[in-house]
Amino acid sequence: MDDHSAAAAAKLPIPGKRNVLITSALPYVNNVPHLGNIIGCVLSADVYARYCRMRGYNTLYICGTDEYGTATETKALEEGCSPKEICDKYHAIHKEVYKWFNISFDEFGRTSSPQQTEVCQAIFKKLWDNNWLVENTMQQLYCDTCKRFLADRLVEGNCPTPGCNYDSARGDQCEKCGKLLNPTELLEPKCKVCRNTPRIRDTDHLFLELPLLKDKLEEYVSHMSVAGGWSQNAIQATYAWLREGLKQRCITRDLKWGVPVPHEKFKDKVFYVWFDAPIGYVSITSCYTPEWEKWWKNPENVELYQFMGKDNVPFHTVIFPSTLLGTGENWTMMKTISVTEYLNYEAGKFSKSKGVGVFGNDAKDTNIPVEVWRYYLLTNKPEVSDTLFTWSDLQAKLNSELLSNLGNFVNRVLSFIAKDPASGYGSVIPDAPGADSHLLTKALGDKVGIYVEQYIEAMEKVKLKQGLKIAMSISGEGNAYLQESQFWKLYKEDRPSCSVVMKTSTGLVYLLACLLEPFMPSFTLEVLKQLNLPLEAQISFSDEKGDVERAKKPWEIIPAHHRIGTPAPLFKELKDEEVEFYREKFAGSQADRIVKAEAEAKKISEKLMEAKISDGKTAKKDKTKKSAVAKPKVSAPADAEISISRLDIRVGLIKKAQKHPDADSLYVEEIDVGEPQPRTVVSGLVKYIPLEEMQNRKVCVLCNLKPAAMRGIKSQAMILAASNSDHTKVELVEPPQGAVVGERVTFPGIEGSPDDVLNPKKVWETLQVDLHSDKELVACYKDLPLTTSAGVCKVSTITQGSIR
Repeated sequence: MDDHSAAAAAKLPIPGKRNVLITSALPYVNNVPHLGNIIGCVLSADVYARYCRMRGYNTLYICGTDEYGTATETKALEEGCSPKEICDKYHAIHKEVYKWFNISFDEFGRTSSPQQTEVCQAIFKKLWDNNWLVENTMQQLYCDTCKRFLADRLVEGNCPTPGCNYDSARGDQCEKCGKLLNPTELLEPKCKVCRNTPRIRDTDHLFLELPLLKDKLEEYVSHMSVAGGWSQNAIQATYAWLREGLKQRCITRDLKWGVPVPHEKFKDKVFYVWFDAPIGYVSITSCYTPEWEKWWKNPENVELYQFMGKDNVPFHTVIFPSTLLGTGENWTMMKTISVTEYLNYEAGKFSKSKGVGVFGNDAKDTNIPVEVWRYYLLTNKPEVSDTLFTWSDLQAKLNSELLSNLGNFVNRVLSFIAKDPASGYGSVIPDAPGADSHLLTKALGDKVGIYVEQYIEAMEKVKLKQGLKIAMSISGEGNAYLQESQFWKLYKEDRPSCSVVMKTSTGLVYLLACLLEPFMPSFTLEVLKQLNLPLEAQISFSDEKGDVERAKKPWEIIPAHHRIGTPAPLFKELKDEEVEFYREKFAGSQADRIVKAEAEAKKISEKLMEAKISDGKTAKKDKTKKSAVAKPKVSAPADAEISISRLDIRVGLIKKAQKHPDADSLYVEEIDVGEPQPRTVVSGLVKYIPLEEMQNRKVCVLCNLKPAAMRGIKSQAMILAASNSDHTKVELVEPPQGAVVGERVTFPGIEGSPDDVLNPKKVWETLQVDLHSDKELVACYKDLPLTTSAGVCKVSTITQGSIR
């Protein structure tokens, strides 16, 4: 997340350049964002912002948390704290989630700032002076038990819309049918706090005269919906409001948490959140730069693009534009609106209030890489109709599209170039004279040129899903080109033609890194690293620099004699067992999961107390029973009890793994365990774990076994792995990603220093029988989890497996 800092110079519109101002609907701050929220606004806007920067446009991406209103007060009541404390808590959570998702905001702010009050009150005063506001008495629900007027979201009841009858409709909108409501319209209303039935009472409020602003608004909508290419769902929602006839819209509320109304009669009220929330775009920009008006009052030089879910459309195409038009000032009005429908979850609907679905922090905890999440959400983006998130669909798209198509193409090309000169190019890009006249290559260039033009056309129209599909088609063309050229034969039979194919394919790899950067920036960074290209000079796709024309000749993109980096697999297969595990893990609501987790935690806690006693007191019985007392060779006294604390298990990082030169079933790894030099380790994992999955990953390493020679290579430690009952499946015991390399793996309640060197036949074999993976996939000694500073160690899918 590229938050603006005081040290960085603020971007301002540049005369003569294309200046693009992008906003994402401000996520409400009363909960953790779920995947539907993320694709609905912030991720879609991020893709377009990254695309604009790549094209060389002067781009500013603004977002922040929407913090005022009833929902915050309600959440504060639930959690027993102040609204500000709720906002501080969830703003930090939102920021962290978006940072993990690589969302590249220029400014991520909040609406509870002093700047929000200043800008909001200034707009109100202009509307007041221009006579676009009127005072009315309205009937509102009042709770005698709570002694307060009930704002929209403090009331629930049956939806009055014919055919809907949803029994948990909120006072402002029915979540089921989407109809906007007034609280007094609800059937059988209840106070959300005390569940008593409220009564109707008069209260004075201020209203925006939408009917009188209708002509100005319709002129704006009819022109800009065409000029800006509004999506069909946005046009339909807007004209539905206009057809129904605009009504006066209340802009004040009987609340304490909000922007105060600067009027003597209404000084005890605040602005309605849907009046002040869109103004947050402006105030957050004013936090970014004091020269914010150069962005927001500059329609001649700035194009405004706004991204949101379909339920937010009327507020951005009717209410907010009417508010700005009513001030009489020269505001930058929205040019293009990009709207998403709903992303549903498995059999139901994502819901923040009910805690249903996968939330931003859940995605992070799955260990599925962020580029996979971004790709899946974007390829499944509900642009014209609702779409469905399912774990099996995510698996299919990862395994077939990312792994087998994109990852396979990049890895085939770079791995072949990286082969030694006897069978490849020694990591050096070959020269390729005559590529223009190589028929297969020229045909590929023509196809790619057409795809690139289609990609730009789609992205300029904010058809992000289509843009992604086109980019992935280029990867498919690359795979077909490799197959048709039969480069492996050409290498032996026609080296010049092989050089043309490989130089062209490498250029295609770079081109894919460019085109896919808006969608999967972490993928792009990794590809550039493997290409050994500087990150700061990485992505450009501007007309001015000739990047688009150059794409039509991929054989000219990467210069001859350039040395590439080290190729490595870009994606990892998602297996059926993992899919089933995630489906079960994220079933039900967040509340259900918390209850389940608390029950498990209680069970572990109880067993910890038993284990703390038993490991000390029963170990002596165990050693007698198992005749396990033997004189250790180093360090431990002859009669030392056999405690798990004697094992020196550390977090290790595999720096390099390769096949044993003299044994087909063995790997030889170089593992960093926090010492000056990595340790050499020999392991019999070839049959179970592919070589590419052994590279650069964290593992648990037993460091104090006596070194032993294995087929001529001395192994200085042992990687811990779990196997199923018939030993047909083996998986590594993995520490959490945040674990520190070299830190010791501990067991709660057990203390003691490890031996310098174990006697493997006694101490290790005695302790090993109680090492296993439990039903939650946690690696344990008896009932104690193997624990690091970042959490417990786990295996991927093997439950009740034996660890050795």
